[in-house]
Amino acid sequence: MAETIGSLADKLSIIQLKIWHMREQAGRTDADEAHREAARRKTEVMDLQRSDLEAELTQLFSDVMAGRVRLKIYRQFKMYNDPRYRAKTP
Repeated sequence: MAETIGSLADKLSIIQLKIWHMREQAGRTDADEAHREAARRKTEVMDLQRSDLEAELTQLFSDVMAGRVRLKIYRQFKMYNDPRYRAKTP
């Protein structure tokens, strides 16, 4: 499984911000109609993407709660800013 509940929630928050900003563009009175129409079409696509992500998140959550899916937890192994991983200089 490539997606986790957290990654889906992250994607949902990002798409919601994009929708909000694109709706602003669609409502601009200082932009021409072609710009506003393009923004409306993009908003429709992003609304569909958000709906798909919501459905995927709902399904994953239901599967986890029902025991049909077990999430794996991957630990972070960060090497930057850790002096143990720096090469020794002569």
